[in-house]
Amino acid sequence: MQTEKVVNHIVDWLKDYATKARVNGFVIGISGGIDSAVTSTLCAKTGLDLLCIEMPIHQAASHVTRAQEHISQLKKRFPNVKDTRVDLTPVFEEFRTEVSLDGKQAIVDMALANTRARLRMTTLYYHAGLLGLLVAGTGNKVEDFGVGFYTKYGDGGVDLSPIADLMKSEVYDIGNYLKVPDSIMKAAPSDGLFGDARSDEDQIGASYPELEWAMQMKDEGKAAEDFEGRKREAFEIFMRYNRANQHKMVPIPICEIPNNLM
Repeated sequence: MQTEKVVNHIVDWLKDYATKARVNGFVIGISGGIDSAVTSTLCAKTGLDLLCIEMPIHQAASHVTRAQEHISQLKKRFPNVKDTRVDLTPVFEEFRTEVSLDGKQAIVDMALANTRARLRMTTLYYHAGLLGLLVAGTGNKVEDFGVGFYTKYGDGGVDLSPIADLMKSEVYDIGNYLKVPDSIMKAAPSDGLFGDARSDEDQIGASYPELEWAMQMKDEGKAAEDFEGRKREAFEIFMRYNRANQHKMVPIPICEIPNNLM
């Protein structure tokens, strides 16, 4: 990958899109992870307004520290960057009191995790509407189009996706080029939706290098039977997520009415 040229291409694309949309810039949720760090830095490089928002909900302390370190660095480097903090913990807790929590604990926990992401999406769009900004997505290619590892209408609810054509490894390459803080570069990727430090690999059961490999193998027409041992296991994990999350990757189904019924 020609990292510098890719960075310049994304920055120009962002600037051009915002100009044509007649908006003032971008708003992005800062999680303390590599994807939001890279995306926010790319947005900052456009010179347009950038609002970085922290939205903790019972957040792990390590995530909060990394997010604050990144925002502080961005503000020192780019005069067009502003930030705010919206503590959504009380909102989340009030929501919990108004809904049923009956059912298998794992299912309830996942539903609540997705609710956190959707509360954050609502917050981003509130500020976007006030300030004339676009919500910038932070999903990368393997998450968005490989395993669908995001929340529908949560972190998947965005106006544009600057890094969605980049694999996770390529996002790290760009992060290194953009001088993203070492604490973020070295941290295990995590969606931060469960209030603890569990990583994406803990949840998925495979690492991002394994998922990228499996995505490439799928694109080449390979099947699980073509592999043995850990490779077969990783490929099957990828395919299981890929099949289950197709509803996130394809357009919403529309019931088309036949002409003879109209």
